[in-house]
Amino acid sequence: MAATSEQGTGGTRQAVRSDGGLLLFRVAGVPVLLAPSWWIGSLVVVVLYAPLVGRLLPDASTLTSWVLAGAFALLLGLSVLAHELGHCLAALRLGIPVRRLRLFLLGGLSEVARTPKRPVHEGLVAAAGPAVSLLLGGFCGLLMFAVPPDGAVWMLVAECAVANLAVGVFNLLPGLPLDGGRLVRAGVWAATGIRAKGTRAAVAGGGIVAAGLLVWALWGLATGSPDRWLRLGVCVVTAWFVILGARSELAAETRRTWPDGLDLGELVRPVLQLPAESPVSDALAASAGRGVVLVRADGVAAGLLDTGAAERLASTSPHAPAELAAEPIRAETVLLASEPGEDVVERVRETAAWQFLVVDDEGRPAGVLRRDDLRAALNRRTR
Repeated sequence: MAATSEQGTGGTRQAVRSDGGLLLFRVAGVPVLLAPSWWIGSLVVVVLYAPLVGRLLPDASTLTSWVLAGAFALLLGLSVLAHELGHCLAALRLGIPVRRLRLFLLGGLSEVARTPKRPVHEGLVAAAGPAVSLLLGGFCGLLMFAVPPDGAVWMLVAECAVANLAVGVFNLLPGLPLDGGRLVRAGVWAATGIRAKGTRAAVAGGGIVAAGLLVWALWGLATGSPDRWLRLGVCVVTAWFVILGARSELAAETRRTWPDGLDLGELVRPVLQLPAESPVSDALAASAGRGVVLVRADGVAAGLLDTGAAERLASTSPHAPAELAAEPIRAETVLLASEPGEDVVERVRETAAWQFLVVDDEGRPAGVLRRDDLRAALNRRTR
């Protein structure tokens, strides 16, 4: 998932966010955003669906056809929202934080802040969305029998059933970034114990899904299907989304996979402990490419020397205490030297810090890992 940073709204609710989405509401603290591209996708659906309504309801006026087409676009958006809320609430239930829920073009995305640690968690979160969609689709399908047929109300109920069933069934197709692809990844991960193998299998499935969509669209054109233009528009856009999503998932997996033969000790810089009251200029001179832990007189660590802040401070006040240029040591910025490599990558990826204190199993400082050093090493090993 794409990473993002949230900005506080204070006591008021921002209408437009800096990341380009309209804040609709929050669910369990998770912001629900409507991206500008959603309006484009909805307009495409309305334009392509209105002629189809006229054929399904021959007595409907032009205005009624356009209104029902607009209702279908809205119901499709609400169906996607319900689907994504299923993912969001399942992730929160499993203790996986969610950054935001975003609706865009013809789809949606629940952006989790941490990769599931177990394949069963991946599978449960992936299955929650389609389960919500299929349940809503089934309910609306039953409701169709209670509504007089061949009228506008019946059409709206049918549209809701079709929208939810379409979202549920489509997302179960076995390719990333769809939920079916995540289920494939969870299954292969559980069988092999290697998440990367599951990702590669599901990415291949994504390519097959995209090709299948294009073939179905072309078949509709060749046979003169009544919905051929709607089918073509939706399939082309969706195939493009699937291809881009699969490539993004593969790139993300590559970034988080710890290369064989790479030892954390190769990346860790030596650590030096200095008194927190040391002049900042002296601390800078002593660092010389090493990590510096600043320790107060009572033995408590004041933090890691932030060389950038130290250089700025030293340029104006070279004798100021180095502690003034310290970056606090937080629980999330402390790594165990014995931690598995993939856990190290995940921790660094989800923590807003540029350097991390590495300690041994006794809690003694063993070195400092810098984000740039880790990124460079992973890039070298994955080329």
